[in-house]
Amino acid sequence: MDTTKYTNEAVELLKTLIGIPSVSREEKGAADALCAYLKEKGIAYERYGNNIVCEGDKWSEDRPTLLLNAHIDTVRPANGWTRDPFTPTMEGNRLYGLGSNDCGGGLVSMLQTFCILKKEETPYNIVYAVSAEEEVTGANGFAMLLPHLPKIDVAIVGEPTGMQPAVAEKGLMVVDVTVKGRSGHAARNEGVNAIYKAIEQIEWLRKYRFAKVSDTLGEMKMTTTIINAGTQHNCIPDQCTYTVDIRTTDCYTNEEVLIFLQKNLDAEVKARSTHLGSSAISLVHPIVRKCIEMGMLPIGSPTLSDQALMPWPSMKLGPGESARSHCADEYITTEEIDKAINTYVSLIG
Repeated sequence: MDTTKYTNEAVELLKTLIGIPSVSREEKGAADALCAYLKEKGIAYERYGNNIVCEGDKWSEDRPTLLLNAHIDTVRPANGWTRDPFTPTMEGNRLYGLGSNDCGGGLVSMLQTFCILKKEETPYNIVYAVSAEEEVTGANGFAMLLPHLPKIDVAIVGEPTGMQPAVAEKGLMVVDVTVKGRSGHAARNEGVNAIYKAIEQIEWLRKYRFAKVSDTLGEMKMTTTIINAGTQHNCIPDQCTYTVDIRTTDCYTNEEVLIFLQKNLDAEVKARSTHLGSSAISLVHPIVRKCIEMGMLPIGSPTLSDQALMPWPSMKLGPGESARSHCADEYITTEEIDKAINTYVSLIG
Protein backbone atom coordinates (compact mmCIF):
# COMPACT_ATOMS: atom_id res chain seq x y z
CA MET A 1 0.00 0.00 0.00
CA ASP A 2 1.02 3.62 -0.49
CA THR A 3 1.86 4.92 2.96
CA THR A 4 3.22 8.32 1.86
CA LYS A 5 0.38 10.21 3.57
CA TYR A 6 0.88 8.33 6.82
CA THR A 7 4.65 8.76 6.70
CA ASN A 8 4.29 12.51 6.21
CA GLU A 9 1.87 12.71 9.14
CA ALA A 10 4.23 10.66 11.29
CA VAL A 11 7.15 12.97 10.51
CA GLU A 12 5.14 16.11 11.24
CA LEU A 13 3.89 14.70 14.54
CA LEU A 14 7.42 13.71 15.50
CA LYS A 15 8.61 17.25 14.78
CA THR A 16 5.95 18.53 17.17
CA LEU A 17 7.00 16.10 19.90
CA ILE A 18 10.71 16.90 19.49
CA GLY A 19 9.87 20.56 20.03
CA ILE A 20 8.30 19.82 23.42
CA PRO A 21 10.93 18.79 26.01
CA SER A 22 9.84 15.46 27.51
CA VAL A 23 12.67 14.32 29.73
CA SER A 24 11.60 11.46 32.02
CA ARG A 25 9.05 12.60 34.63
CA GLU A 26 8.48 15.81 32.62
CA GLU A 27 6.35 14.40 29.79
CA LYS A 28 3.09 16.30 30.37
CA GLY A 29 3.50 18.72 27.47
CA ALA A 30 4.28 15.97 24.99
CA ALA A 31 1.42 13.82 26.30
CA ASP A 32 -0.93 16.80 25.96
CA ALA A 33 0.16 17.29 22.34
CA LEU A 34 -0.31 13.62 21.53
CA CYS A 35 -3.79 13.62 23.07
CA ALA A 36 -4.66 16.70 21.02
CA TYR A 37 -3.55 14.88 17.88
CA LEU A 38 -5.67 11.83 18.74
CA LYS A 39 -8.69 14.03 19.43
CA GLU A 40 -8.22 15.81 16.11
CA LYS A 41 -8.16 12.43 14.33
CA GLY A 42 -11.24 11.21 16.16
CA ILE A 43 -9.37 8.44 17.94
CA ALA A 44 -10.71 7.48 21.36
CA TYR A 45 -8.12 7.20 24.11
CA GLU A 46 -7.67 6.84 27.84
CA ARG A 47 -4.98 8.75 29.70
CA TYR A 48 -3.35 7.64 32.94
CA GLY A 49 -0.88 10.25 34.11
CA ASN A 50 1.26 10.78 31.03
CA ASN A 51 0.50 7.31 29.65
CA ILE A 52 -2.02 6.91 26.81
CA VAL A 53 -3.97 3.87 25.58
CA CYS A 54 -6.04 3.39 22.41
CA GLU A 55 -7.95 0.26 21.40
CA GLY A 56 -8.88 -0.78 17.87
CA ASP A 57 -12.51 -0.61 16.74
CA LYS A 58 -12.76 -4.22 15.60
CA TRP A 59 -12.63 -6.28 18.79
CA SER A 60 -13.30 -9.98 19.18
CA GLU A 61 -12.75 -12.26 22.16
CA ASP A 62 -11.91 -14.98 19.66
CA ARG A 63 -8.74 -13.21 18.52
CA PRO A 64 -5.46 -12.71 20.38
CA THR A 65 -4.63 -9.15 21.40
CA LEU A 66 -1.47 -7.41 20.23
CA LEU A 67 0.05 -4.46 22.08
CA LEU A 68 2.00 -1.81 20.17
CA ASN A 69 4.07 0.07 22.75
CA ALA A 70 6.53 2.96 22.61
CA HIS A 71 7.68 5.51 25.18
CA ILE A 72 7.20 9.26 25.07
CA ASP A 73 10.04 10.32 27.39
CA THR A 74 13.68 11.04 26.58
CA VAL A 75 16.97 11.16 28.41
CA ARG A 76 18.56 14.55 29.03
CA PRO A 77 20.58 15.89 26.09
CA ALA A 78 24.11 14.50 25.92
CA ASN A 79 27.08 16.83 25.66
CA GLY A 80 28.24 17.52 22.15
CA TRP A 81 25.02 18.44 20.36
CA THR A 82 25.81 20.67 17.38
CA ARG A 83 22.11 21.48 16.94
CA ASP A 84 19.42 22.52 19.39
CA PRO A 85 18.17 19.12 20.64
CA PHE A 86 14.64 20.52 21.08
CA THR A 87 14.39 22.05 17.61
CA PRO A 88 13.40 19.53 14.92
CA THR A 89 15.86 19.93 12.08
CA MET A 90 15.49 18.31 8.65
CA GLU A 91 18.73 17.82 6.73
CA GLY A 92 18.13 15.77 3.63
CA ASN A 93 16.19 12.71 4.75
CA ARG A 94 17.36 12.99 8.37
CA LEU A 95 15.24 14.44 11.15
CA TYR A 96 17.49 15.55 14.00
CA GLY A 97 16.21 16.09 17.53
CA LEU A 98 16.24 14.59 21.01
CA GLY A 99 14.08 11.47 21.09
CA SER A 100 13.80 11.20 17.30
CA ASN A 101 15.47 7.78 17.30
CA ASP A 102 14.72 6.67 20.88
CA CYS A 103 11.98 6.20 20.44
CA GLY A 104 9.95 8.86 18.66
CA GLY A 105 10.33 7.10 15.33
CA GLY A 106 8.75 3.97 16.73
CA LEU A 107 6.07 5.93 18.57
CA VAL A 108 4.76 7.78 15.49
CA SER A 109 5.19 4.78 13.15
CA MET A 110 3.15 2.58 15.47
CA LEU A 111 0.48 5.28 15.79
CA GLN A 112 0.09 5.54 12.01
CA THR A 113 -0.04 1.74 11.82
CA PHE A 114 -2.82 1.82 14.41
CA CYS A 115 -4.66 4.46 12.37
CA ILE A 116 -4.44 2.27 9.26
CA LEU A 117 -5.57 -0.95 10.96
CA LYS A 118 -7.89 0.11 13.79
CA LYS A 119 -11.05 -0.36 11.70
CA GLU A 120 -9.81 -3.42 9.81
CA GLU A 121 -10.45 -7.10 10.49
CA THR A 122 -6.96 -8.29 11.37
CA PRO A 123 -5.64 -11.47 13.03
CA TYR A 124 -5.25 -9.45 16.24
CA ASN A 125 -7.15 -7.06 18.42
CA ILE A 126 -4.82 -4.06 18.44
CA VAL A 127 -3.93 -1.87 21.40
CA TYR A 128 -1.67 1.16 21.03
CA ALA A 129 -0.04 2.30 24.27
CA VAL A 130 2.36 5.16 24.92
CA SER A 131 4.29 4.96 28.19
CA ALA A 132 6.10 7.59 30.23
CA GLU A 133 9.22 7.34 32.42
CA GLU A 134 10.65 4.44 30.41
CA GLU A 135 14.19 5.80 30.58
CA VAL A 136 14.13 5.71 34.39
CA THR A 137 11.75 2.75 34.85
CA GLY A 138 9.60 5.12 36.89
CA ALA A 139 6.55 4.20 38.94
CA ASN A 140 4.39 6.54 36.85
CA GLY A 141 5.32 4.88 33.58
CA PHE A 142 4.45 1.43 32.26
CA ALA A 143 3.95 0.14 35.80
CA MET A 144 1.08 2.61 36.22
CA LEU A 145 -0.32 1.71 32.81
CA LEU A 146 -0.21 -2.07 33.27
CA PRO A 147 -3.40 -2.51 35.36
CA HIS A 148 -5.44 -0.53 32.81
CA LEU A 149 -4.58 -2.67 29.80
CA PRO A 150 -6.86 -5.41 28.51
CA LYS A 151 -5.58 -8.99 28.43
CA ILE A 152 -2.53 -8.92 26.15
CA ASP A 153 -1.26 -11.99 24.31
CA VAL A 154 1.85 -10.55 22.65
CA ALA A 155 3.56 -7.17 22.38
CA ILE A 156 5.82 -5.29 19.99
CA VAL A 157 7.97 -2.58 21.57
CA GLY A 158 8.99 0.16 19.15
CA GLU A 159 12.59 0.60 20.29
CA PRO A 160 15.15 1.18 17.51
CA THR A 161 16.31 -2.19 16.15
CA GLY A 162 16.85 -1.39 12.46
CA MET A 163 13.47 -3.12 11.93
CA GLN A 164 14.91 -6.50 12.87
CA PRO A 165 13.06 -8.44 15.58
CA ALA A 166 14.94 -8.32 18.87
CA VAL A 167 13.67 -11.57 20.37
CA ALA A 168 15.54 -11.18 23.66
CA GLU A 169 16.84 -8.29 25.73
CA LYS A 170 19.28 -8.10 28.58
CA GLY A 171 18.07 -7.39 32.09
CA LEU A 172 19.45 -4.73 34.39
CA MET A 173 20.58 -4.82 37.98
CA VAL A 174 22.40 -1.94 39.68
CA VAL A 175 24.39 -2.87 42.77
CA ASP A 176 26.06 -0.60 45.30
CA VAL A 177 29.18 -2.02 46.92
CA THR A 178 30.65 -0.76 50.20
CA VAL A 179 34.23 -1.76 50.97
CA LYS A 180 35.56 -1.35 54.52
CA GLY A 181 39.15 -0.51 55.44
CA ARG A 182 40.81 1.05 58.47
CA SER A 183 41.75 4.72 58.79
CA GLY A 184 45.24 5.96 59.55
CA HIS A 185 47.76 8.73 58.80
CA ALA A 186 48.89 8.76 55.16
CA ALA A 187 52.42 9.89 56.13
CA ARG A 188 52.99 6.73 58.16
CA ASN A 189 51.09 4.47 55.74
CA GLU A 190 48.89 3.28 58.56
CA GLY A 191 45.54 1.56 58.32
CA VAL A 192 43.97 -0.43 55.49
CA ASN A 193 43.21 1.60 52.36
CA ALA A 194 39.64 0.89 51.26
CA ILE A 195 40.39 2.37 47.82
CA TYR A 196 43.07 -0.25 47.14
CA LYS A 197 40.71 -3.03 48.19
CA ALA A 198 38.01 -1.61 45.93
CA ILE A 199 40.41 -1.36 42.99
CA GLU A 200 41.23 -5.06 43.27
CA GLN A 201 37.53 -5.90 43.29
CA ILE A 202 36.75 -3.61 40.36
CA GLU A 203 39.52 -5.20 38.32
CA TRP A 204 38.17 -8.65 39.15
CA LEU A 205 34.67 -7.55 38.06
CA ARG A 206 36.09 -6.17 34.81
CA LYS A 207 37.83 -9.43 33.93
CA TYR A 208 35.33 -11.97 35.23
CA ARG A 209 33.49 -14.04 32.63
CA PHE A 210 30.40 -16.05 33.54
CA ALA A 211 30.47 -19.63 32.29
CA LYS A 212 27.12 -19.62 30.50
CA VAL A 213 26.77 -17.53 27.33
CA SER A 214 23.36 -16.75 25.84
CA ASP A 215 22.70 -17.79 22.26
CA THR A 216 20.87 -14.54 21.55
CA LEU A 217 22.38 -12.06 24.04
CA GLY A 218 25.98 -13.23 24.33
CA GLU A 219 27.94 -12.68 27.54
CA MET A 220 26.75 -10.94 30.67
CA LYS A 221 28.31 -7.55 31.27
CA MET A 222 29.37 -5.92 34.55
CA THR A 223 30.59 -2.31 34.43
CA THR A 224 31.72 -0.14 37.34
CA THR A 225 30.33 3.32 36.73
CA ILE A 226 30.62 5.33 40.00
CA ILE A 227 33.23 5.35 42.78
CA ASN A 228 33.58 7.48 45.89
CA ALA A 229 36.03 7.47 48.83
CA GLY A 230 38.14 9.59 51.13
CA THR A 231 37.67 12.73 53.19
CA GLN A 232 41.05 14.48 52.96
CA HIS A 233 44.48 13.96 51.38
CA ASN A 234 46.37 12.87 54.49
CA CYS A 235 43.92 10.28 55.83
CA ILE A 236 43.80 6.64 54.73
CA PRO A 237 40.17 6.09 53.65
CA ASP A 238 38.36 3.52 55.74
CA GLN A 239 35.45 3.19 53.30
CA CYS A 240 35.04 3.14 49.53
CA THR A 241 31.74 2.78 47.70
CA TYR A 242 31.25 1.96 44.05
CA THR A 243 28.33 1.18 41.77
CA VAL A 244 28.15 -1.60 39.19
CA ASP A 245 25.81 -1.67 36.19
CA ILE A 246 25.03 -5.34 35.44
CA ARG A 247 23.33 -6.49 32.24
CA THR A 248 22.02 -10.01 32.81
CA THR A 249 21.04 -12.53 30.16
CA ASP A 250 18.54 -15.36 30.02
CA CYS A 251 21.25 -17.67 31.44
CA TYR A 252 21.15 -16.10 34.92
CA THR A 253 18.54 -14.41 37.08
CA ASN A 254 19.36 -11.14 38.80
CA GLU A 255 18.96 -12.88 42.15
CA GLU A 256 21.55 -15.54 41.20
CA VAL A 257 24.07 -12.88 40.21
CA LEU A 258 23.49 -10.90 43.40
CA ILE A 259 24.11 -13.95 45.58
CA PHE A 260 27.24 -14.77 43.58
CA LEU A 261 28.68 -11.28 44.11
CA GLN A 262 27.84 -11.30 47.82
CA LYS A 263 29.78 -14.54 48.19
CA ASN A 264 32.81 -13.44 46.16
CA LEU A 265 33.36 -9.81 47.16
CA ASP A 266 34.77 -8.91 50.58
CA ALA A 267 32.25 -6.10 50.86
CA GLU A 268 28.63 -5.23 51.48
CA VAL A 269 26.76 -5.73 48.20
CA LYS A 270 23.21 -4.39 47.84
CA ALA A 271 21.00 -4.38 44.75
CA ARG A 272 18.77 -1.37 44.17
CA SER A 273 16.25 -3.84 42.76
CA THR A 274 16.22 -7.28 41.14
CA HIS A 275 12.94 -7.15 39.21
CA LEU A 276 14.30 -5.99 35.82
CA GLY A 277 15.30 -9.38 34.48
CA SER A 278 16.14 -10.51 30.98
CA SER A 279 13.16 -11.20 28.70
CA ALA A 280 12.67 -13.26 25.56
CA ILE A 281 10.11 -14.60 23.12
CA SER A 282 10.22 -18.04 21.49
CA LEU A 283 11.54 -18.25 17.95
CA VAL A 284 8.53 -20.41 17.09
CA HIS A 285 6.01 -17.83 18.29
CA PRO A 286 3.69 -17.01 15.34
CA ILE A 287 4.67 -13.35 15.18
CA VAL A 288 8.39 -14.19 15.20
CA ARG A 289 7.85 -16.83 12.52
CA LYS A 290 6.04 -14.20 10.43
CA CYS A 291 9.01 -11.84 10.82
CA ILE A 292 11.34 -14.56 9.58
CA GLU A 293 9.05 -15.34 6.65
CA MET A 294 9.20 -11.64 5.73
CA GLY A 295 12.99 -11.83 5.58
CA MET A 296 13.81 -10.34 8.97
CA LEU A 297 16.64 -11.68 11.12
CA PRO A 298 16.08 -12.28 14.86
CA ILE A 299 18.65 -10.52 17.06
CA GLY A 300 19.36 -9.93 20.74
CA SER A 301 19.20 -6.48 22.35
CA PRO A 302 21.73 -5.27 24.95
CA THR A 303 19.48 -2.47 26.20
CA LEU A 304 16.61 -2.51 28.67
CA SER A 305 13.06 -1.36 27.86
CA ASP A 306 9.52 -1.57 29.22
CA GLN A 307 9.65 -5.16 27.97
CA ALA A 308 11.14 -6.01 31.35
CA LEU A 309 7.78 -5.17 32.97
CA MET A 310 5.65 -7.16 30.53
CA PRO A 311 4.29 -10.50 31.81
CA TRP A 312 3.45 -11.73 28.29
CA PRO A 313 5.60 -12.64 25.23
CA SER A 314 7.14 -9.56 23.64
CA MET A 315 9.81 -8.42 21.23
CA LYS A 316 11.39 -5.17 20.10
CA LEU A 317 10.92 -4.06 16.51
CA GLY A 318 11.37 -0.44 15.57
CA PRO A 319 12.92 2.06 13.16
CA GLY A 320 16.32 3.61 13.77
CA GLU A 321 19.47 2.18 15.27
CA SER A 322 20.24 1.56 18.94
CA ALA A 323 23.73 3.06 18.51
CA ARG A 324 22.14 6.51 17.90
CA SER A 325 20.23 6.47 21.17
CA HIS A 326 21.36 8.73 24.05
CA CYS A 327 23.92 10.34 21.71
CA ALA A 328 24.45 13.90 20.53
CA ASP A 329 22.85 14.77 17.18
CA GLU A 330 20.36 11.90 17.41
CA TYR A 331 18.30 11.42 14.24
CA ILE A 332 15.82 9.23 12.37
CA THR A 333 15.28 9.13 8.60
CA THR A 334 12.01 9.51 6.75
CA GLU A 335 12.76 6.25 4.92
CA GLU A 336 13.11 4.42 8.22
CA ILE A 337 9.71 5.68 9.36
CA ASP A 338 8.10 4.73 6.04
CA LYS A 339 9.65 1.26 6.16
CA ALA A 340 8.46 0.79 9.73
CA ILE A 341 4.84 1.63 8.89
CA ASN A 342 4.85 -0.72 5.89
CA THR A 343 6.51 -3.49 7.90
CA TYR A 344 4.12 -3.22 10.85
CA VAL A 345 1.08 -3.24 8.55
CA SER A 346 2.33 -6.29 6.65
CA LEU A 347 3.25 -8.09 9.87
CA ILE A 348 0.01 -7.64 11.79
CA GLY A 349 -2.56 -6.71 9.14
